[in-house]
Amino acid sequence: MRSHWVLEPACGRLAEPFGSLDRVFALEGEPLTRDPLSEVIRVEHEGVRYYVKRYQGAGKGLRRFLGRSRVEAEWQNLQLFQRWGIPTAPIVAYGAERRAGRFARGALVTREIETSEDLAHIARSGDSRLDDARWVQQVSLQLAAATRTLHSHGFAHNDLKWRNLLVDAETRLFLIDCPTGTFWRGPFLTRRVIKDLACLDKLAKRHLSRTQRLRFYLQYSERRRLQAQDKGRIAAVLRYFEGRE
Repeated sequence: MRSHWVLEPACGRLAEPFGSLDRVFALEGEPLTRDPLSEVIRVEHEGVRYYVKRYQGAGKGLRRFLGRSRVEAEWQNLQLFQRWGIPTAPIVAYGAERRAGRFARGALVTREIETSEDLAHIARSGDSRLDDARWVQQVSLQLAAATRTLHSHGFAHNDLKWRNLLVDAETRLFLIDCPTGTFWRGPFLTRRVIKDLACLDKLAKRHLSRTQRLRFYLQYSERRRLQAQDKGRIAAVLRYFEGRE
């Protein structure tokens, strides 16, 4: 059995709850989500809340036998976001355990982003901020920059939905939950870029004006006006979910 566990150096005082994989799997907290591969609980320690994602499966397909597991991909992608200057949930601890070379279990602990809500919840609740053009513009600019940064590195999020975008009380945007994001090249990257943009537009078309949606695309592409190639890409984005909604 081989175990790898990292408690971030700045989080040394959190060794009691998060100092080892055994301790993290023994934690009890508020259940949030659960599926055949993983569960997420929320725990509070010294007045601060933390999200604990625990995996007992490597993932689907070949991930069960080869390559990095889903939890490894998740913490590595969040580390990439940090390196690229994209705000994300602060990582507290992470690691995995393998038996006979095969993934056995793993976990990721992140600190709560205080006063934040995900954009999907903001939309569902009829929050008046979506009617505030200045607020929408602030969020749009940040999201366009973050998405452009991902794609400029040849990286696609692959689940760039409003539920994975947090906005705090100071209108700061954070990207979270990216276990299936990875690097692509050529036409494969082109296809994944279209998917990322289509995922963003899936709720945008219900809650934002056509002008706001177009403005986001221009911010993302760093253009003042659409060019010929933009029209083809926008058409592909609009068609992406046809027949699947």
